[in-house]
Amino acid sequence: MDDGLFGPDSVTWRVHLEPVMWVGGLRALILQTLHPRVMRGTYQNSALFDPDKAWARFQRTAAFVGTRTYGTRAQVEAAAARVRALHGKLRGYDPDSGSTFRIDEPGLLLWVHCAEIDSYVDVARRAGIVDAAEADAYVAESVRAAQIVGLPGAPRSCAELQVYFARVRPELYLCAEGRVALRNLLAARMPAPLAARLAAPPIAVLAVATLPRWARRLCYLPGLPTTDLGATLALRALRQAIRLLPAAPAPPEVERARELVRSR
Repeated sequence: MDDGLFGPDSVTWRVHLEPVMWVGGLRALILQTLHPRVMRGTYQNSALFDPDKAWARFQRTAAFVGTRTYGTRAQVEAAAARVRALHGKLRGYDPDSGSTFRIDEPGLLLWVHCAEIDSYVDVARRAGIVDAAEADAYVAESVRAAQIVGLPGAPRSCAELQVYFARVRPELYLCAEGRVALRNLLAARMPAPLAARLAAPPIAVLAVATLPRWARRLCYLPGLPTTDLGATLALRALRQAIRLLPAAPAPPEVERARELVRSR
Protein backbone atom coordinates (compact mmCIF):
# COMPACT_ATOMS: atom_id res chain seq x y z
CA MET A 1 0.00 0.00 0.00
CA ASP A 2 1.21 3.50 -0.88
CA ASP A 3 1.69 5.42 2.40
CA GLY A 4 2.21 8.78 0.72
CA LEU A 5 4.67 11.32 2.07
CA PHE A 6 5.08 9.92 5.57
CA GLY A 7 3.84 6.48 6.62
CA PRO A 8 3.26 4.68 9.92
CA ASP A 9 6.85 4.97 11.17
CA SER A 10 6.84 8.75 10.83
CA VAL A 11 6.52 11.23 13.66
CA THR A 12 4.04 13.12 11.49
CA TRP A 13 1.43 10.35 11.52
CA ARG A 14 1.74 9.93 15.27
CA VAL A 15 1.39 13.67 15.92
CA HIS A 16 -1.51 14.26 13.55
CA LEU A 17 -3.53 11.34 14.92
CA GLU A 18 -3.82 13.18 18.25
CA PRO A 19 -7.16 15.06 18.52
CA VAL A 20 -5.49 17.73 20.68
CA MET A 21 -3.72 18.92 17.53
CA TRP A 22 -6.87 20.87 16.61
CA VAL A 23 -5.40 23.45 19.01
CA GLY A 24 -2.30 23.57 16.83
CA GLY A 25 -4.35 24.11 13.68
CA LEU A 26 -6.13 27.11 15.15
CA ARG A 27 -2.87 28.46 16.60
CA ALA A 28 -1.37 28.34 13.09
CA LEU A 29 -4.20 30.40 11.59
CA ILE A 30 -3.97 32.96 14.42
CA LEU A 31 -0.20 33.27 14.01
CA GLN A 32 -0.58 33.70 10.25
CA THR A 33 -2.65 36.88 10.79
CA LEU A 34 0.55 38.73 11.72
CA HIS A 35 1.96 38.81 8.18
CA PRO A 36 0.36 41.86 6.51
CA ARG A 37 1.07 40.78 2.93
CA VAL A 38 -0.38 37.30 3.55
CA MET A 39 -3.45 38.81 5.19
CA ARG A 40 -4.04 41.31 2.42
CA GLY A 41 -3.74 38.60 -0.22
CA THR A 42 -6.12 36.44 1.80
CA TYR A 43 -8.56 39.31 2.35
CA GLN A 44 -8.72 40.02 -1.35
CA ASN A 45 -9.17 36.37 -2.37
CA SER A 46 -10.62 34.28 0.47
CA ALA A 47 -13.69 33.51 2.57
CA LEU A 48 -11.70 33.81 5.80
CA PHE A 49 -13.07 37.30 6.33
CA ASP A 50 -16.73 36.25 6.17
CA PRO A 51 -17.68 34.97 9.66
CA ASP A 52 -20.31 32.71 8.09
CA LYS A 53 -17.67 31.06 5.90
CA ALA A 54 -14.58 31.14 8.14
CA TRP A 55 -15.32 27.76 9.75
CA ALA A 56 -15.84 26.12 6.36
CA ARG A 57 -12.48 27.48 5.23
CA PHE A 58 -10.84 26.09 8.36
CA GLN A 59 -12.39 22.70 7.58
CA ARG A 60 -11.10 22.82 3.99
CA THR A 61 -7.62 23.60 5.26
CA ALA A 62 -7.86 20.71 7.71
CA ALA A 63 -9.03 18.41 4.89
CA PHE A 64 -6.01 19.36 2.78
CA VAL A 65 -3.68 18.69 5.73
CA GLY A 66 -5.40 15.32 6.18
CA THR A 67 -4.89 14.38 2.53
CA ARG A 68 -1.29 15.59 2.63
CA THR A 69 -0.66 13.53 5.76
CA TYR A 70 -2.46 10.25 5.06
CA GLY A 71 -3.19 10.22 1.33
CA THR A 72 -1.44 8.12 -1.27
CA ARG A 73 1.26 9.79 -3.30
CA ALA A 74 -1.16 10.26 -6.18
CA GLN A 75 -3.79 11.82 -3.89
CA VAL A 76 -1.24 14.14 -2.31
CA GLU A 77 0.13 15.25 -5.66
CA ALA A 78 -3.38 15.86 -7.02
CA ALA A 79 -4.37 17.94 -3.98
CA ALA A 80 -1.10 19.89 -4.12
CA ALA A 81 -1.55 20.53 -7.85
CA ARG A 82 -5.00 22.01 -7.17
CA VAL A 83 -3.53 24.29 -4.50
CA ARG A 84 -0.65 25.37 -6.74
CA ALA A 85 -3.02 26.05 -9.64
CA LEU A 86 -5.37 28.09 -7.46
CA HIS A 87 -2.60 30.14 -5.86
CA GLY A 88 -0.91 30.67 -9.22
CA LYS A 89 -3.97 32.56 -10.51
CA LEU A 90 -4.35 34.88 -7.54
CA ARG A 91 -2.88 38.32 -6.99
CA GLY A 92 -2.97 40.81 -4.14
CA TYR A 93 -2.31 44.50 -3.66
CA ASP A 94 -0.03 45.76 -0.89
CA PRO A 95 -0.70 49.41 0.09
CA ASP A 96 2.55 49.52 2.11
CA SER A 97 4.62 49.15 -1.06
CA GLY A 98 2.02 50.23 -3.61
CA SER A 99 2.63 47.05 -5.58
CA THR A 100 0.76 44.00 -6.79
CA PHE A 101 2.09 40.61 -5.75
CA ARG A 102 1.53 36.93 -6.46
CA ILE A 103 -0.17 34.90 -3.73
CA ASP A 104 2.32 32.10 -4.34
CA GLU A 105 5.44 34.20 -3.71
CA PRO A 106 7.96 31.89 -1.97
CA GLY A 107 8.25 34.24 1.00
CA LEU A 108 4.51 34.15 1.61
CA LEU A 109 4.31 30.37 1.23
CA LEU A 110 7.23 30.03 3.64
CA TRP A 111 5.44 32.12 6.28
CA VAL A 112 2.27 30.02 6.03
CA HIS A 113 4.30 26.80 6.17
CA CYS A 114 6.43 27.85 9.14
CA ALA A 115 3.46 29.18 11.12
CA GLU A 116 1.70 25.84 10.60
CA ILE A 117 4.66 23.60 11.43
CA ASP A 118 5.74 25.67 14.44
CA SER A 119 2.19 25.51 15.78
CA TYR A 120 1.88 21.76 15.40
CA VAL A 121 5.29 21.01 16.87
CA ASP A 122 4.82 23.43 19.78
CA VAL A 123 1.47 21.92 20.76
CA ALA A 124 2.85 18.39 20.32
CA ARG A 125 5.76 19.12 22.67
CA ARG A 126 3.61 20.86 25.27
CA ALA A 127 1.03 18.05 25.22
CA GLY A 128 3.72 15.41 25.77
CA ILE A 129 3.34 13.77 22.36
CA VAL A 130 6.98 14.26 21.29
CA ASP A 131 10.31 14.95 22.95
CA ALA A 132 12.98 17.32 21.61
CA ALA A 133 14.53 14.81 19.19
CA GLU A 134 11.12 13.77 17.85
CA ALA A 135 10.16 17.43 17.45
CA ASP A 136 13.21 17.95 15.23
CA ALA A 137 12.28 14.81 13.27
CA TYR A 138 8.76 16.20 12.76
CA VAL A 139 10.12 19.48 11.39
CA ALA A 140 12.52 17.59 9.10
CA GLU A 141 9.64 15.47 7.77
CA SER A 142 7.59 18.60 7.12
CA VAL A 143 10.04 19.61 4.40
CA ARG A 144 8.29 17.03 2.20
CA ALA A 145 4.99 18.88 2.70
CA ALA A 146 6.65 22.16 1.72
CA GLN A 147 8.16 20.68 -1.42
CA ILE A 148 4.84 19.42 -2.82
CA VAL A 149 3.45 22.98 -2.92
CA GLY A 150 6.60 24.21 -4.64
CA LEU A 151 8.44 25.58 -1.63
CA PRO A 152 12.16 24.75 -1.39
CA GLY A 153 14.41 25.55 1.55
CA ALA A 154 11.95 25.08 4.43
CA PRO A 155 13.45 24.76 7.95
CA ARG A 156 14.64 21.27 8.86
CA SER A 157 14.78 21.58 12.66
CA CYS A 158 13.20 23.48 15.54
CA ALA A 159 16.33 25.63 15.77
CA GLU A 160 16.03 26.57 12.07
CA LEU A 161 12.37 27.46 12.64
CA GLN A 162 13.33 29.89 15.40
CA VAL A 163 16.04 31.43 13.19
CA TYR A 164 13.37 31.97 10.54
CA PHE A 165 10.98 33.68 12.97
CA ALA A 166 13.76 35.92 14.32
CA ARG A 167 14.53 36.99 10.76
CA VAL A 168 10.92 37.69 9.73
CA ARG A 169 9.66 39.35 12.93
CA PRO A 170 10.55 42.93 11.84
CA GLU A 171 8.08 42.50 8.95
CA LEU A 172 5.17 41.42 11.16
CA TYR A 173 2.31 43.46 12.53
CA LEU A 174 -1.45 43.14 12.86
CA CYS A 175 -2.78 45.13 9.91
CA ALA A 176 -6.45 46.03 9.52
CA GLU A 177 -7.12 42.88 7.50
CA GLY A 178 -5.32 40.81 10.11
CA ARG A 179 -7.54 42.24 12.86
CA VAL A 180 -10.67 41.23 10.94
CA ALA A 181 -9.27 37.74 10.31
CA LEU A 182 -8.31 37.32 13.96
CA ARG A 183 -11.76 38.37 15.15
CA ASN A 184 -13.44 35.97 12.75
CA LEU A 185 -11.17 33.08 13.71
CA LEU A 186 -11.90 33.55 17.40
CA ALA A 187 -15.65 33.93 16.85
CA ALA A 188 -16.33 31.79 13.77
CA ARG A 189 -19.95 30.70 13.32
CA MET A 190 -19.83 26.93 13.45
CA PRO A 191 -22.62 24.92 11.76
CA ALA A 192 -21.64 22.01 13.99
CA PRO A 193 -23.16 19.86 16.77
CA LEU A 194 -23.68 21.53 20.14
CA ALA A 195 -20.76 19.65 21.71
CA ALA A 196 -18.38 21.01 19.07
CA ARG A 197 -19.68 24.56 19.54
CA LEU A 198 -19.21 24.30 23.30
CA ALA A 199 -15.66 23.00 22.85
CA ALA A 200 -14.67 25.81 20.48
CA PRO A 201 -14.13 28.64 23.04
CA PRO A 202 -11.77 26.61 25.29
CA ILE A 203 -9.81 25.48 22.22
CA ALA A 204 -9.51 29.10 21.08
CA VAL A 205 -8.27 30.17 24.52
CA LEU A 206 -5.66 27.39 24.47
CA ALA A 207 -4.58 28.29 20.94
CA VAL A 208 -4.00 31.90 22.01
CA ALA A 209 -2.18 30.85 25.18
CA THR A 210 0.28 28.70 23.21
CA LEU A 211 1.33 31.53 20.90
CA PRO A 212 4.86 32.86 21.41
CA ARG A 213 4.87 35.85 23.77
CA TRP A 214 5.98 38.18 20.97
CA ALA A 215 3.05 37.00 18.83
CA ARG A 216 0.52 37.56 21.62
CA ARG A 217 1.86 41.09 22.05
CA LEU A 218 1.59 41.82 18.32
CA CYS A 219 -1.98 40.46 18.32
CA TYR A 220 -2.87 42.60 21.38
CA LEU A 221 -3.94 39.42 23.14
CA PRO A 222 -3.73 38.91 26.92
CA GLY A 223 -1.02 36.93 28.62
CA LEU A 224 0.47 36.65 32.10
CA PRO A 225 3.87 35.36 33.23
CA THR A 226 2.11 32.09 34.05
CA THR A 227 0.33 31.78 30.68
CA ASP A 228 2.93 29.49 29.08
CA LEU A 229 3.05 27.08 32.01
CA GLY A 230 -0.74 27.09 32.32
CA ALA A 231 -1.13 26.34 28.61
CA THR A 232 1.28 23.42 28.83
CA LEU A 233 -0.49 21.91 31.83
CA ALA A 234 -3.89 22.40 30.21
CA LEU A 235 -2.77 20.72 26.98
CA ARG A 236 -1.41 17.71 28.84
CA ALA A 237 -4.62 17.40 30.84
CA LEU A 238 -6.74 17.78 27.71
CA ARG A 239 -4.77 15.09 25.88
CA GLN A 240 -5.17 12.65 28.77
CA ALA A 241 -8.90 13.40 29.04
CA ILE A 242 -9.40 12.81 25.31
CA ARG A 243 -7.57 9.47 25.52
CA LEU A 244 -10.20 8.23 27.98
CA LEU A 245 -12.95 8.77 25.41
CA PRO A 246 -13.84 6.44 22.53
CA ALA A 247 -12.11 7.41 19.30
CA ALA A 248 -14.32 9.58 17.12
CA PRO A 249 -15.32 8.21 13.71
CA ALA A 250 -12.82 9.21 11.06
CA PRO A 251 -12.31 8.90 7.30
CA PRO A 252 -11.02 5.51 6.09
CA GLU A 253 -7.48 6.77 5.56
CA VAL A 254 -7.30 8.03 9.15
CA GLU A 255 -8.73 4.78 10.54
CA ARG A 256 -6.12 2.88 8.54
CA ALA A 257 -3.37 5.14 9.90
CA ARG A 258 -4.58 4.55 13.46
CA GLU A 259 -4.39 0.79 12.98
CA LEU A 260 -0.94 0.89 11.40
CA VAL A 261 0.51 3.17 14.08
CA ARG A 262 -1.00 1.03 16.87
CA SER A 263 0.57 -2.07 15.34
CA ARG A 264 4.07 -0.59 15.50
